[in-house]
Amino acid sequence: MTETVKVPTLSGDKSFSAYVARPEGTAKAAIIVIQEIFGVNAGIRRKCDKLAEEGYLAVAPDLFWQLEPGIELDPDVEPEFQKALDLMGKFDQDEGIRDIEATIHWIRNEAGVAKVGAVGYCLGGRLAYMTAARTDVDATVGYYGVGIDGLLREKHAISNPLMLHIPTEDGFVDKDTQKAMHEGLDDHPKVTMHDYEGLDHGFATEFGKRRDEEAANLADSRTADFFAKHLA
Repeated sequence: MTETVKVPTLSGDKSFSAYVARPEGTAKAAIIVIQEIFGVNAGIRRKCDKLAEEGYLAVAPDLFWQLEPGIELDPDVEPEFQKALDLMGKFDQDEGIRDIEATIHWIRNEAGVAKVGAVGYCLGGRLAYMTAARTDVDATVGYYGVGIDGLLREKHAISNPLMLHIPTEDGFVDKDTQKAMHEGLDDHPKVTMHDYEGLDHGFATEFGKRRDEEAANLADSRTADFFAKHLA
């Protein structure tokens, strides 16, 4: 079952929408799906639906709501891609993390699910790292997160498991950034990183020309095992 719910902000004076996919029966845990720069579009909703099929309560908050509620963009359509880049530039990431934290509270308090994970893609991959460092989320996964080298100062705050999927030919994450991520995080006891040789940004998207089927399935199987272990 899927629905759109309203999640109160941390301050409680406003609310934002979130797409929710519910499993049949009792959820074994919950997973927040953190959007790309394209909003809670068909691909992100499909990520939620697949997690629900695996027995999770899946929730995708609309993190761009303060810029333009209900954004849905297609990365394969150039004007929409450019709009997404513009929105990313205007987006307040610290506010986004507070909205993710509010979503964690909603899941635990209103949906009644105690164990909460998060998985993010692109911008969401960066926010997944920030979520791991700044909230009490139980386990987090980031796909092709951007600019994580600039967040390494927060690594000491990561107290629960974090997995990062890194394509080596990412057009938005250069080799120096990848090297800095490995140098900064390889020895972190809570962080696991997987490199995907020769692949570009967006390889695990559900729809569109960016997807690489074999690598997406490999990464997603690693993510599934990770959540099965840490959200049990």
